[in-house]
Amino acid sequence: PYVPGCFLGATCRAADARRRSWPLFWLHYHRGPTTNTFAEPSSTELTYRDFDLGAETDGILIRLGERRLEDPDSARVLSALLGGIRALGLDALPWTKEARALRQRLTFAREVDTQAPRPWPDVSDSALLATLDEWLAPWLTNVSRRDHLARLDMTGIIAALLDRNQRQRLDEIAPTHLQVPSGSRIPIDYSAAPTVAVRLQEVFGLSATPAVGGGRVPLTLQLLSPAHRPVQVTRDLASFWARGYAEVKKELKGRYPKHYWPDDPTNAVATARARPRPK
Repeated sequence: PYVPGCFLGATCRAADARRRSWPLFWLHYHRGPTTNTFAEPSSTELTYRDFDLGAETDGILIRLGERRLEDPDSARVLSALLGGIRALGLDALPWTKEARALRQRLTFAREVDTQAPRPWPDVSDSALLATLDEWLAPWLTNVSRRDHLARLDMTGIIAALLDRNQRQRLDEIAPTHLQVPSGSRIPIDYSAAPTVAVRLQEVFGLSATPAVGGGRVPLTLQLLSPAHRPVQVTRDLASFWARGYAEVKKELKGRYPKHYWPDDPTNAVATARARPRPK
């Protein structure tokens, strides 16, 4: 049960009939007893308080008294923490670039690898919020202040949803990087269709579009100039070499005359330099 009329940012009527806004961060409410745990935030800490709740009339709660909890029960604190994160949303957690990328890879694997031996976990916002007690609660044992959340290793926490075999399979289905003919390892972006942004010269010698998802999903190749500006986007590299490369080569050769622009890109040596190293 929830306390009607008194929640995040709600305005509640006190016993003296004055209206006031309670700066409540989150609320933990028990059945039966009238003692309830609130957590009030400041910039760096959570203040746990017991509120003695009186009668409820027309959804308005009458606040009769309170006392500060110096050493609140750990189970009640955990419940308050989880309630607060649900109220604020997953952005309350310290998601790093790596943690978000892992979630994106898992979302991709879940979409394309439907025949996996063990189903991939659902790491969408809605699913994670609905199952906080299962995947996040075990990591909150030493968290008692809001700034303690910054200590959480969200990459490790999400990775813990996978067993060893799933981690290996994830690297096969949704690898983090693509090694291109120049030898560079280019990160793959799974935020939408799997995409690689790579300089055109680094994929000389590559005749077909690389694929992920067990070979089922061609990568979107964002081909870049030497200055890392997009010059072409394709999911069909063979078609680009046959029909589009000549025009792109003409333009780039005028802008970057010291760079290497072969006539036959599929049989040329890839390079991360202006020109390949002499043999």
